[in-house]
Amino acid sequence: MSTHLWTPGMAGPLDELVARLNRMVGAFVREHDLEQAQVVIELVDGSRYAVAATASEPGFGFLSFVPHEEDEPRRVVVPVGAVRSIEISPPDPASPFGFVVSE
Repeated sequence: MSTHLWTPGMAGPLDELVARLNRMVGAFVREHDLEQAQVVIELVDGSRYAVAATASEPGFGFLSFVPHEEDEPRRVVVPVGAVRSIEISPPDPASPFGFVVSE
């Protein structure tokens, strides 16, 4: 019997998670006849990020995303368990930013 307990959201096939998120965003865009969607990631600490793109890197229970910012570009790396929610919606008309669906 293993002494290790896998907890959902702490590890797993991150490539598949990001691929499925990209598919969901693509489907949302098609279903609502949009050019792009707005994706917002909320972390368990309550911080919210409008996201330009996601990646399954670096792996090992962590994923990364590129937030939309007016300053210098950056990539944020977080444990998967730190993600409270991912919201997909039509883009905010006041913001020209959207999510890039990777192929």
